[in-house]
Amino acid sequence: MSDRSGIFAGDDPFALSRAWLAEAEQTEINDPNAIALATVDADGLPNVRMVLLKEIAADAFVFYTNYTSTKAREIEQSGTAAFVMHWKSLRRQIRVRGSVERVEGPQADDYFASRSLKSRLGAWASHQSAPLASRTALMAEVARVTARYGTNPPRPPFWGGFRLRPVEVEFWADGAFRLHDRFVWRKGAGGQWDIQRLSP
Repeated sequence: MSDRSGIFAGDDPFALSRAWLAEAEQTEINDPNAIALATVDADGLPNVRMVLLKEIAADAFVFYTNYTSTKAREIEQSGTAAFVMHWKSLRRQIRVRGSVERVEGPQADDYFASRSLKSRLGAWASHQSAPLASRTALMAEVARVTARYGTNPPRPPFWGGFRLRPVEVEFWADGAFRLHDRFVWRKGAGGQWDIQRLSP
């Protein structure tokens, strides 16, 4: 018999992730949807940075970025990524690893349109991860794209989303005397989730 109960109840890791994020939205001061996203370069050297998770779908985790950025290029090269969400206020975290594919078309268009005007113009102006001469040069590019696109800039062709389809999701909750609770969902050959408790 499984001893999963309370905050670990249920067999769907996406539903459980949404439930934990909803709790964090009530307690975390800033950006409860922030994730530390890890990728690797062509030599296998890891990279990690903070990104905002924008959707927990029925079978994937979705975030958006510039496709010319370092993270996007590394994702495209390897086809994989991992991330951790950590909430100090709840003393919990979720770790996710899996394959990654692009999110484009109407879904990406709709999300881009929901962003603030300044964020949309900034997406056009920033050549993310590329060398930048100065802040002044960046603001001049913002002014240029503002003059070109006005108040309704379309989604840039070099900007969109990524959908991470996990093969492993681990839920961690702080325990007394560092005897933490850890459960991992691993996707089996038949596509079913195998759930196992891990030692802290």
